[in-house]
Amino acid sequence: MIGTFPPRKCGIATFTSDLDKQLTHHHPSIEIDVYPLVTGEDRSDNPRAIESTEREAFISAARAINESGVEAVWLQHEYGIFGGPDGDLVCERVDRLAPPLILTCHTVLAEPSPRQQGILRHLVSRASQIMVMSRHSLKLLNDIYGAPEHILTLIEHGASDPPFGRQADAKRALGLSERKVLMTFGLLGPGKGLETAIEALPAIIEKHPDVLYRIVGATHPNLVAHEGEAYRDRLVQLLARLGLEANVEWDNRFLETDELLDQIEACDIYLTPYPGMQQSTSGTLSYAVAMGKAVPYLHARELLADGVGHLVPAGSSAAIAGKVKELLGDPQALLATQRRAYARGRETIWPRFADAAASLVAKAAQTPRAEPGYTAVPSLAGVISMSDATGMMQHSVGIVPDRTHGYCLDDNARALMLMNVAEGMDAAERQRWSMVYASFIQHAWNPDAKAFRNFMRFDRGWCEETGSDDSNGRALWALGHTISHSPDEDIREWALGLYDRTLPYLAALSSPRALAFVMLGAAARLRAQPDHPFSRKILTDGGEVLASLLKRSRRPHWVWFEAMLAYDNPRLPQALAEAGALLERPVWIAEALETLRWIASMQTSTTGHFRPIGSDTFGKEGEALPFDQQPLEAQDGKNLYLLRSDTLDCWDDEGVLLMEPRYPWEFIQIGNCGSPILTDAGWLLFTHGVGAMRKYALGCALLDRGDPSKVLARSVEPVLTAENADRGGYVPNVIYTCGALRVEKRLLIP
Repeated sequence: MIGTFPPRKCGIATFTSDLDKQLTHHHPSIEIDVYPLVTGEDRSDNPRAIESTEREAFISAARAINESGVEAVWLQHEYGIFGGPDGDLVCERVDRLAPPLILTCHTVLAEPSPRQQGILRHLVSRASQIMVMSRHSLKLLNDIYGAPEHILTLIEHGASDPPFGRQADAKRALGLSERKVLMTFGLLGPGKGLETAIEALPAIIEKHPDVLYRIVGATHPNLVAHEGEAYRDRLVQLLARLGLEANVEWDNRFLETDELLDQIEACDIYLTPYPGMQQSTSGTLSYAVAMGKAVPYLHARELLADGVGHLVPAGSSAAIAGKVKELLGDPQALLATQRRAYARGRETIWPRFADAAASLVAKAAQTPRAEPGYTAVPSLAGVISMSDATGMMQHSVGIVPDRTHGYCLDDNARALMLMNVAEGMDAAERQRWSMVYASFIQHAWNPDAKAFRNFMRFDRGWCEETGSDDSNGRALWALGHTISHSPDEDIREWALGLYDRTLPYLAALSSPRALAFVMLGAAARLRAQPDHPFSRKILTDGGEVLASLLKRSRRPHWVWFEAMLAYDNPRLPQALAEAGALLERPVWIAEALETLRWIASMQTSTTGHFRPIGSDTFGKEGEALPFDQQPLEAQDGKNLYLLRSDTLDCWDDEGVLLMEPRYPWEFIQIGNCGSPILTDAGWLLFTHGVGAMRKYALGCALLDRGDPSKVLARSVEPVLTAENADRGGYVPNVIYTCGALRVEKRLLIP
């Protein structure tokens, strides 16, 4: 469950607490993990607390939620409790949650701003079930926000079940026995309409001088942070001008529920003068109705229908005064209204509310899960559970690590590369596991044999003096990747030293995959240090070897570097493409693309699904069997190519590699966004990048005016990213354009 929570003082926190308490009390089989939203002033030691304005805090929380195996996530939404304009950060945050989402809409605006509408539409698109507290809200969600009727459930706000007629005792306890008591409760602010209620008092007191209006509640903390108690001071000044000090009592506290109920019990009329109330109900209103209080109210037509309460025009102090005088002047009518309210309140008592809420949880948990958003945080639980202080173990029996087979260099090299780019990890946790995997790689180096060892027993004894060529190549790739991608400077320095120490001995690896791994490590090193001569030589020699292998092995139906297929196949064209890009060898890029297309076709089932090459294929020339696959094939990226043609309707299908992913925001894929725009400095090209968590953004590059295959400069950071409120379209979390228009010194980007 995600929402504000006590000790934070606000209505949403009270509701979240009530929901948690009543569900677990009346349905103990339901276990709830509460992830409270906190801000700077109410931070707590709760390990599940989420700092509402910090992106990394929610990424970490989303990973914890996804890994916990919960059957549903229940999110309380109010525009003011999440970070960003109108709380738009909530959009990115729900995209990271994998379990089915239950959404409670506490405010459903009839006339939202475009951003507000976009935020709620996005949440609706992610929700499996939505709870609303009135039919009016249900209709708005369906008409304005596109919520399908089958995911909408009406559950009125719950309330306690006290006996009727305890008002005299409650008044006596507060010393109010001789007074006719009006009451308003809530966080004070201009949106509560207290000025209207105060301006109604002179007319009420003229007829009922024993009236006491109790204004209960602290000033809203956001308002206090902005202007202190200036708003309350203005109300006090208004009371002084009207001479009402003796008829108004302040209780400047946000009350806990039990004390709040005692104070509501002591009032004759619960007054809610909110002028622009967008909620169709509220918690305190539900409490007041359930306790049998007469309620003049501006909205809540459903709850107050059939004489349960009295609706008055918004902003009219005369209407409030008239209705209050009418009720206080006719004790029998007041009592009848109170009895009708009490009877209506039996429909919303906590046991009924809890039953409806439990039914909603069951419905959400049984809903087939929608495809998670592109930014749903992938779980690292499997990797971490397979790792100990030595490194990552090779195998498991089900979910239990199998110590029988110990560890291997391959897996720890992969794990280190994962730590280099994983999002949502605490810096200390990332460093801890990076150090474990790096230490394994370091210990695997055998200086006597001038090679890495691969297999280690659980007792930390090595099974061999020299590992396979592939494991050695992958170790070097991991070192180059760490030099280029690790966020930890000290680990980058460590990788740099071990890379330089081991490269002279691994440069001679000649098996195709081992060679490709070494080339990928060299390419990563060159991206961090373009003038490294040994790495450049590795790419040059390796590219020549792969191109020669392709020329020798290819047949009309077999466009590959070898006569047989094995695992991790796309690494070969990836290595050739990297070499072609960094060394400006367009022929190699074209050959890499050709082989990549071919291996992609070999890994596509007849129904169009991805199907990696099966291990049963290994050693069989000219065959690709579909079973016993290894999961390495799913990793591959896409680059940006320059195509040339003499005619607009016919373009070559190979192209020259122009750019490839370099920065984290374009880690997965890079592509163009329309035709280049000619400027005095060169060709301006907009690009789109897909980050490691499938987040799309726009970048740009400047190409040479005379030779556009030369990239003069490119953006290190994205120049445009999506606002959260704009993420509710066909593909979420995306900003994209099909081209820009130059107007003098400005660009129009649709």
